[in-house]
Amino acid sequence: MKISNVSVKALKEKYGTPLYIYDVNHLKKNMEGYLKNFKSLEFKTEVLYASKAFSCKEILRIAKNEGMSLDVVSKGELYTALSIDFPKDRIYFHGNNKTVDELSYAIDNNIGMIVVDNLMELYEIEEIAKEKEKKVNFLIRMNVGVEAHTHKFIVTSHVDSKFGVLYDSCDYKEMMEVIKNSSYLNFKGFHSHIGSQIFDLDAFKAALEKLLNIVKDFDFPLVLNLGGGFGVHYTNDDKPIPFDIVSRTLIETAEAALKKNNIKLEKLCIEPGRSIVAEAGYTLYTIGYMKKTPNKQYYFIDGGMTDNIRPALYQAKYDCDIVGKENQEKTEVVTIAGKCCESGDLIIEGAHLPKAEKGDLLITYTTGAYGYSMSSNYNKALTPAVVFVEDGKDYLAIRRQTLDELIEREV
Repeated sequence: MKISNVSVKALKEKYGTPLYIYDVNHLKKNMEGYLKNFKSLEFKTEVLYASKAFSCKEILRIAKNEGMSLDVVSKGELYTALSIDFPKDRIYFHGNNKTVDELSYAIDNNIGMIVVDNLMELYEIEEIAKEKEKKVNFLIRMNVGVEAHTHKFIVTSHVDSKFGVLYDSCDYKEMMEVIKNSSYLNFKGFHSHIGSQIFDLDAFKAALEKLLNIVKDFDFPLVLNLGGGFGVHYTNDDKPIPFDIVSRTLIETAEAALKKNNIKLEKLCIEPGRSIVAEAGYTLYTIGYMKKTPNKQYYFIDGGMTDNIRPALYQAKYDCDIVGKENQEKTEVVTIAGKCCESGDLIIEGAHLPKAEKGDLLITYTTGAYGYSMSSNYNKALTPAVVFVEDGKDYLAIRRQTLDELIEREV
């Protein structure tokens, strides 16, 4: 098996396992697909990479060089972006509970846009901006009440969500008053995000139409940011919508609504994250022991929930293969289990695979999003290395954590 013409077995020999692998050509193709198709002659457009899906200096360099903007949700993600000189005016700072330290850091660094999540945060920003005598560009995150059909933990826009402000709420009305009376708050528009791993375009269209209805209240063109959440292919049960169709549908919906209502829009933004990195990423493991119980066949791997928490957290599904045996008959129905001291440390249940031997390599697909980002040192597991491959070449993006690094902050 090869990824971008690089032997997977050679990667194992060079970097060890567990190992995160990213196909750079696939990453660039996805970024370019959004940038090419999310365009309009009626208003400006902007495509932000949602870095929470996978943040490291190398992926941000690629996004920067491809011409994408950036979505960050913490001081750490912002610091990483600034460390590679990501253009500050192309950074949007999200989060429902940004600290004073985080907001001050963003304002001191002249970040392009802060996405305000609630009334208290708006007061905090106004106070910090006044103290620093700086004007702050910001969007208000709206809870548009559109519920996407997805896992309950990744739905972010039902009426009782922790995220955003309801249009008909007292908080929203008070926010408008604060904006009107402040010399330091530069209100630019609205943000919305309805969930993740969504396959229904009607949900995005409904959210967009709700935001456009709010635009009617204003006599100047606004910025609207629709967030992300575009679904990807994990297993054959998933039917993702191609990014060109997603992009054109959202653009056409906005253009039609603007024409119908005779309103103007300054800019429309989207924030794909998972749909850029997920399918470009793989995780490679070495199979260790195998075990048969009355009802199950286990293959144990040298990683687990410490490098991919999503099956335990979201009941996420994945496909996999044994490297070098992809075309052999899949006679075994297997549970792929990790090495953590948790019964729930199961990466895949019911995987159809050939008979394995100790030392075989197992590769899981579509692990480019939220694998490394959500990894942990549970059981003192070391964080795996991350390697990028492109056109027959490989290079290290993040080196494997060492035992000394594991305890270096302990006193």
